[in-house]
Amino acid sequence: MAIYIKAFVLLPLLFVSSYARNKHINQGFDDADDSPVGVNFDPSPHGFLEFLDGKKKKKKNNKKSNKKNKKDELIFPQFPFPIPFHGVHENQEEVAPLEPAVEVKKNDIPKPDFETENRGAWMLHSPNSGVAAMHIQLMPNNKAVWYDTTNLGPSAIQNNPPFCKPVPERPGETDCWSHGVQYDVESGQVRTLKIMTDTWCSSGGLSSNGELVSTGGYREGIRSIRIMDPCDNCEFQENANGLAAMRWYATQHMLENGSFILVGGRGAHNYEIIPPGRLQFQVQQFGLNFLVETEDEKENNLYPFVNLLPDGNVFIFANDRSIIIDPYSGKTIRDLPVLPGGSRNYPASGMSALLPINLNTPNPEDVEVEIIVCGGNTNDAFKYSEFPPRQFFPALKDCGRLFANREGAQWDIEEMLSPRVMGDMLLLPTGDILIINGAKTGTSAWDAAEEPNLVPLLYSTNKPKGQRFKELTPSQIPRMYHSVSAVLPDGKILVAGSNTHAVYDFQAKYPTDLRVEKFSPPYLAPELEQHKPQILENGANKEMKYGQNFKINIKLDEVVDETDIKVTMYAPPFTTHGYSQGQRLLILKLQAVTNQEVTVVAPPSGRIAPPGYYLLFVVHRGVPSHGMWVRIDQ
Repeated sequence: MAIYIKAFVLLPLLFVSSYARNKHINQGFDDADDSPVGVNFDPSPHGFLEFLDGKKKKKKNNKKSNKKNKKDELIFPQFPFPIPFHGVHENQEEVAPLEPAVEVKKNDIPKPDFETENRGAWMLHSPNSGVAAMHIQLMPNNKAVWYDTTNLGPSAIQNNPPFCKPVPERPGETDCWSHGVQYDVESGQVRTLKIMTDTWCSSGGLSSNGELVSTGGYREGIRSIRIMDPCDNCEFQENANGLAAMRWYATQHMLENGSFILVGGRGAHNYEIIPPGRLQFQVQQFGLNFLVETEDEKENNLYPFVNLLPDGNVFIFANDRSIIIDPYSGKTIRDLPVLPGGSRNYPASGMSALLPINLNTPNPEDVEVEIIVCGGNTNDAFKYSEFPPRQFFPALKDCGRLFANREGAQWDIEEMLSPRVMGDMLLLPTGDILIINGAKTGTSAWDAAEEPNLVPLLYSTNKPKGQRFKELTPSQIPRMYHSVSAVLPDGKILVAGSNTHAVYDFQAKYPTDLRVEKFSPPYLAPELEQHKPQILENGANKEMKYGQNFKINIKLDEVVDETDIKVTMYAPPFTTHGYSQGQRLLILKLQAVTNQEVTVVAPPSGRIAPPGYYLLFVVHRGVPSHGMWVRIDQ
């Protein structure tokens, strides 16, 4: 009799156990309208009857249930098998219940960005800036400083106050024309700058005190240091012999302590470290055989791509290869994989950026960082584009992404929507990337490219591969060799320059262009204006300390939480020849969010955020506020 009673009790349990096993519990749901079997099921006899009754009702209401699928049939397993018992035996302690399924908190998953079909808009901001923009730096006083080279002959604006400089290649001749300006990004007003040493193909960046530190160049400027404070009437202070090596086509990048590393240059297979804000200092120079190894017949390793990593080491990319070095010892820490496809540095001139660094992680100092490299040309393209009869090889379309500080990482390859050489790659306040300017064929250098690429690309870094690129509204002005762009505090992009000639030439096929444009990315679409946060700057704290909380007062006419908001911090770069030196964007760790105040944690150290000035943006589901200048230090 006892056997029959046990069978009466066990068979229903066996039935349910078999059913649950065949409903693929690990997957959670088998059919769209099924509940997760085994989570809410009551194994008592009463619960079992309710279960059967529910299945009958469901079957009756489902017109398609007449055709029974084999996978839904009940299969009784063979004995022996374990049978779970959910009650309590005599003399046995009650087993603790299983932990409930973890509920996804509302602030774990960011809400999607607001959608718009807008593809951006162009406007002419100035019909004539006077000087072709070969190099550009946005300053903390919202002035853009740009200059070309002092050996280009007459520009379109004379020095004011008057100043004339001897022309070395033409004894007895002087040049009274300006070759540098300070440009007001709001009004378009221009002030000429006095430049003593030649800045042609130089490097630069903002110091931790907000000064523009310009290094290297050509002729008498090849070992120069120039420092300019961010004020309305400041001029460059210069030392023509400040550098240890000749820096022509070199790259400058800030280290964790505010000093700069200067890497490479024509004939300079080394790097040096210079302190901030000083025209004279003790030499710190290190050999870099990597620059010898990556030099082609036509170089292809000038203006190397340089980035500071979260451990204080430095990533250097030249031609098609990259390494990580300890900048203070000169030791190579690691060789990274070759990026196949062609050459990426001057004169093949691809583009590169450090992808946004998201500090919303348990250990921000250990965050992984990713490099992207796009475009360029074949390693022999410049040999054919340099001199007549010129041949212009198609530029590269591919992009590679690499986790620079992950052991064993490999390049992940994808393709842009069009080929590009000499383009600019800018990190936007939202964390997306804008690819703009350049050409579809040829290389850098005088008249060495054709087919201007007029269509900007928006690259969404976090979208699935194959969905990241989007074409935006094309420009009507070719921006070829020696053109620049810069992200402005209002989120617009200032675009200027283009001079593919050894002098100012306004009659050529691609004439020297002195017009200044502004491009409004899609996040500035009129229909998104209602979602735009406003940072209340009056009385705002603009000094950040590493690792400390930082509060931002905002105005936003919508109720928001952590899933709606991110705060980004952008280091405005020094941009020239298709590479933005020192560019960096951080996504700060959120502490608290309302529509009136946002609290974030400042970056933990100078390894993550080198000291100095940044533009801080509050971004509401893809719509950024106007940027506020902040400064971070110890």
